[in-house]
Amino acid sequence: MLSGNGLPAPTSAVHVNRVQPTNVHPNILLVIADDHRADAIRALGHSTVLTPVLDSLVRSGTAFTRVNIAGSLMPAVCAPSRACLLTGRGIFQADAAPALLRGPHYEVQIPATACTLPERFRAAGYQTFFTGKWHNDLPALLRSFEAGEEIFHGGMCEHTAVPVRNLEEIRRGAPTRTGEGFSSEIFCAAAETFIRTRLPERPFFTCIAFTSPHDPRTPPAEYRASYEPAKIPLPSNFQPAHAFDNGELEIRDELLAPRPLSGKVVREHLADYYGMISHHDACLGRVFDALRDTGQAANTLVVYVSDHGLALGSHGLLGKQNLYEHSVRVPLIIAGPGVPAGERRAELAYAFDLFATLCDLAKVPVPEGIDSQSLVPVLAGTGQGRETLCAAYMDCQRMATDGRWKLIRYLVAGQERLQLFDLSSDPDERQDLASDPASRPIINRLLGTLRDWQETVRDQWMRTALEESAPQQA
Repeated sequence: MLSGNGLPAPTSAVHVNRVQPTNVHPNILLVIADDHRADAIRALGHSTVLTPVLDSLVRSGTAFTRVNIAGSLMPAVCAPSRACLLTGRGIFQADAAPALLRGPHYEVQIPATACTLPERFRAAGYQTFFTGKWHNDLPALLRSFEAGEEIFHGGMCEHTAVPVRNLEEIRRGAPTRTGEGFSSEIFCAAAETFIRTRLPERPFFTCIAFTSPHDPRTPPAEYRASYEPAKIPLPSNFQPAHAFDNGELEIRDELLAPRPLSGKVVREHLADYYGMISHHDACLGRVFDALRDTGQAANTLVVYVSDHGLALGSHGLLGKQNLYEHSVRVPLIIAGPGVPAGERRAELAYAFDLFATLCDLAKVPVPEGIDSQSLVPVLAGTGQGRETLCAAYMDCQRMATDGRWKLIRYLVAGQERLQLFDLSSDPDERQDLASDPASRPIINRLLGTLRDWQETVRDQWMRTALEESAPQQA
């Protein structure tokens, strides 16, 4: 049944936070979206996108509004980002052989010695189940999950022709088959069936990994009809073209529309993008209803996160191969036992901090040797989050921020360029302050932060100029 705005009538909210934690390990439902900008949720202030199910999750839990990914060493940002989420490690440690990769096909090989998040819960007695997009190596999938249905191994595909297998078919090396229906519907139906039919002897760890709203952005007609392009506002930082060569202007994502960008074309892209989000939002409602109907909602931690954001006209860009906020910041919503309801937290965090956070919330020991830091103290009001965040993109972009000030460093064709933004007064990064002489102390401090981070994570690219500014430890 459609509501007045052309969307299905909202499903029941999942008030999983209203029950006090029990001595039983909570279930985990982890939802990973593909390309979902941090600001594209209505309950978090977006004036256009329609997300009634995610809005209910925001009201039922805590939304973290300053969560970043750590970047990527390949144009397919989703692969390393998901590897980081799965391992609780940064991009240089989540990959068995970090290297700069360009080309049509890539995936991150998770180190065989890395304990993945579902693997950790599986060892703790959890029933682990996966459905959706797996963009990392298959051995990591097979050791992480004991069951899985409708699994797509790859980066992108037509949403109405998804090549899928179940976990046993993957184990046997069986060929793929075409899933019946739209990608988000296929994946959510698999998760719903698992939740409704599983045996309740053990808690579950279920992961739904969407290919939505990644292109090709082809939402079902009724969802696309909810958005009239002419009425969609452009991003406040929309530009027809990027102001300079950032080292990645010819990548596939940036060639999805004619250049220079026109407002009319970007509005069409946004309408498709919002339609995709509204559709997978409605599909999630079926999964949340299954939790409620089976009596498992009160003891389930529900997490919604994205692998990265997307430009879609911001700064004259379309893709995610950049380090602006619209691309590195992601939504993170957690609801469930022990999580305050209706709160927003602006402490700095990496998306891979989810690893230690879920372990803490579920009373599962955190593995040694990971980079993830638990957000439970932040939830309790006793933690301050991270002091700084850094990120890398390929061999041409690096970023550091202390929450207020943000520095982006570019190295393209041997030429260095810096940008500095005051995120407190300029959250959309429209005013570059790098040329202001008064900014030099701030730039030097953030360059030092970036240098220290690169040394710590063993980043071998873009270090020469930074190494000249301070002595390096042996």
